[in-house]
Amino acid sequence: MKHQEELSKANKKIDEKAKIVQSTQWYPTYHVAPKVGWMNDPNGFCYFNGEYHVFYQHHPFSPHWGPMYWGHAKSKDLSSWEHLPIALAPSEDYDQDGCFSGSAIQIEDKLYLFYTGNVWTGEDRDHDLKQVQCIAVSEDGVRFTKDVRNPIIANAPDGNIHPFHIRDPKVWKKDEYYYMVLGSKTKENVGQILLYRSIDLYEWEFINIAATGEGNFGFMWECPDIFNLDSHDILLMSPQGMKPEDYKYHNLHQSGYVVGNLDYQTGTFQHGPFELLDHGFDVYAPQSTVDEQGRRIIIAWMNMWESEMPEQQHEWAGALTIPRVMTYEKGEIRCRPVPELQKLRKEKISFQNINVNGNIELNEINGNSLELQIVFDAKKASTFGIKLRVSESLGEETVLTYDTTSEMLSFNRDSSGQGPKGVRQAPVQLKDNKLHLQIFLDQSSLEVFINDGEKVMTGRIYPDQHSSSIHFFSQGECSIIEVEKWNLGSAF
Repeated sequence: MKHQEELSKANKKIDEKAKIVQSTQWYPTYHVAPKVGWMNDPNGFCYFNGEYHVFYQHHPFSPHWGPMYWGHAKSKDLSSWEHLPIALAPSEDYDQDGCFSGSAIQIEDKLYLFYTGNVWTGEDRDHDLKQVQCIAVSEDGVRFTKDVRNPIIANAPDGNIHPFHIRDPKVWKKDEYYYMVLGSKTKENVGQILLYRSIDLYEWEFINIAATGEGNFGFMWECPDIFNLDSHDILLMSPQGMKPEDYKYHNLHQSGYVVGNLDYQTGTFQHGPFELLDHGFDVYAPQSTVDEQGRRIIIAWMNMWESEMPEQQHEWAGALTIPRVMTYEKGEIRCRPVPELQKLRKEKISFQNINVNGNIELNEINGNSLELQIVFDAKKASTFGIKLRVSESLGEETVLTYDTTSEMLSFNRDSSGQGPKGVRQAPVQLKDNKLHLQIFLDQSSLEVFINDGEKVMTGRIYPDQHSSSIHFFSQGECSIIEVEKWNLGSAF
């Protein structure tokens, strides 16, 4: 009963402010964002009864992080979304300070949510806490009941495992067992993951510490996700505390993956080096699901901890990336936007064979919420690229620059407008001297898919609403073989 009361209070708060919040200048056109309040990690991303569901860490009562609820949205096609009532609220002794991140799994005709119940036991948020694993169940995918047997995992296993930092359960089934992976760290603050198994979802057996960081691999591994792609096991995770190396790891925390092999009997994961999932500023806590077509689809929080979030002045904060299809091809992970996003396209504007030497604009290639596909021929240029959300009078621009000498693509938001600044870089090799960019621009975000998903760069930007011009530039001669632009319609 208390759970329902807490849900009612939260949903009422959202309904009071939603229309005003969703009309503010940086609120996205086609990305999932909270109707009101704070959002962070995607949770429970799944395909249930013919629809995609994504839940998310949510604080409905303010645009700042607080006691975590589970917000909820669903979609039939990954392009149009519908907000649903909040699914989980902190209400019990074991989750009174937050229903932290987790996952979902369909069993027969029911949807099971697994989450971490969080309780603060003192003032020190790093040491004074208790984290347990819990279940909530739904028959309709909308209304969830917490199980009376909660918590299903109440204590850390023996061994070199931090007793309190155990969270973010991801559950899947293989053969006759259900498996759960949890984010953790050692008592010496080295990131690791724990593997459990169960026959019935309620009695869980600890198998092993599946993997532990070595070297520059962070003090805590959050939001782990294990799945198989093309006969390779992938561990997706978000290590906290990695130190910058050359062009990599300059965000506060990272998100990426390792490729290897999980031995389900011994519970050990042998793997190769850590690779970034996204080379931009703002991707954290990615989570995957498999749909009815067998595609591995991922979605992530499109922000970074401790970053400035100017939208908070408008009573909301945070958004999710567009859904991306992850594949394993020729020894490499690729991420591409789901093709269903093409349903949002409006009229197409295109140009072919445009020479660039200096700075140019193209008629009707502008806007705030759009998709661009561009093929550059580098020719003799030393650098070339594109400036987005430009206002010459305000001095605003967000710049993507390719350097043919260093073979690096840079994403510069130093002059993007309000909000966080900085530059990120990704190593990119031209193919036949060509660079392909697929760009998704929304009111306060930029996602760049490079050379058919070989690399991705994502970042939040906060320009003035009138900063809508697009410029192409080069130092030395280059050409645009083709540019196509579509304004994109609303996802809601």
